[in-house]
Amino acid sequence: MAAITSDLATNLVTAAVALSALMIVSLAALRGWRDWIQLKREELAAGHLPAQDPAVPHAGSRIEIADLKERLRKLEAIAAGVDL
Repeated sequence: MAAITSDLATNLVTAAVALSALMIVSLAALRGWRDWIQLKREELAAGHLPAQDPAVPHAGSRIEIADLKERLRKLEAIAAGVDL
């Protein structure tokens, strides 16, 4: 009977330690998330937008460029007499 009690106590202690560790990690992650959200709110309130690399075009620009390239390819094919 003593072995069963010992195993139960060991399992309870292990579960309590694991639960405590999970709670600490969760609270730290929640604190980081709240701080990040607060930082973004302050950036928006100050009117600062994150800096964007001028060499990298916006997604909309890339889509437009791809569309223009496709149209150009079709026009070149028509001019060459190729049937698409």
